[in-house]
Amino acid sequence: MQDLSRFELVKRNTAEVITDEELKSLLLIKKTPAAYIGRATTGPLHLGHLIALGKIFDFQRAGIDVKILLADIHAALDDLKAKWEDLDKRAEYTQKCIELSFDWPSKITFIRGSDFQLKHDYVLDMLKASTGTTVERATRAASEVTRMKNPKVSELIYPLMQSLDEQYLDVDIQLGGLDQRHILAFAREILPRLGYAKRVEIMTPLVSSLNGPGTKMSSSIPSSHIKVYESRESIKKKIDAAYCPAGVVEDNTVLQIAKFLIFPAENKMIIEREPKFGGDVEIDSPEHLESLFKDKKLHPTDLKNAVADYLGSRFTKAREYFEKHKDMLEALGPEFSA
Repeated sequence: MQDLSRFELVKRNTAEVITDEELKSLLLIKKTPAAYIGRATTGPLHLGHLIALGKIFDFQRAGIDVKILLADIHAALDDLKAKWEDLDKRAEYTQKCIELSFDWPSKITFIRGSDFQLKHDYVLDMLKASTGTTVERATRAASEVTRMKNPKVSELIYPLMQSLDEQYLDVDIQLGGLDQRHILAFAREILPRLGYAKRVEIMTPLVSSLNGPGTKMSSSIPSSHIKVYESRESIKKKIDAAYCPAGVVEDNTVLQIAKFLIFPAENKMIIEREPKFGGDVEIDSPEHLESLFKDKKLHPTDLKNAVADYLGSRFTKAREYFEKHKDMLEALGPEFSA
């Protein structure tokens, strides 16, 4: 691992921190700060979700206690992306996928939103927050997260609850993707009005889909993502077809997978090549990888082979579990199938 300060370790590979100064102060004052990342239990868990989860490795190395919110109620509030009667099944599925996707160095606490979001004090605070929030402000906060095609009242409640989660989970930091920015900024407005402290907000970049720039990984587009329990053959096929032009670093999906998923977990990457193509090479940082690729000292095929092999191996536990529990996937719906 690179010799980084605690602050540099937490900040690396992030898109934005609100604010750097508050994060530095927090890390100086607290030996073991607490952070949470929420995962709405909507569709299948895939690579796009793991990018943000991969940041947990840096958090744990920096001595931050991490909680994962299984946001089951949020999943229903977002235009019923999950039906109320399916929330338990979705939460169980999501937790199992996350648990099996990595070998986590430290214990992670999983908490279901429904375990605390229906309690008296939480609901009262939510109602208080609603009286100080205009429809326009709530709409803007939710705009990049909830479906918002024909906005439901529930979608405007969504950012109020996500803001309160910081207080009721007793954390110092919220971690989310850059698409969460409007809600994270809203949380810093609403919590002080209720007499609570604002938190540090840390955002990870959004990555392109396997189909290339201008698209995102979507559960409704199978070719755009890889589920954590797909077969090795399917992973290999999708990575082989992924956007990865020779010498192009910007918006290169395969490089992004290496940078935000492989290096945080492994701290290095080994590219296996035949001797006539330069032999095996051990790469110790994303910057080193990008430099080799940009200078065309690493061919896209060799990079794709290494990434596909890593993912195929890393997802073995999840794949084996869901092969034994196909009934769970069938009960969730056809989009969850491998």
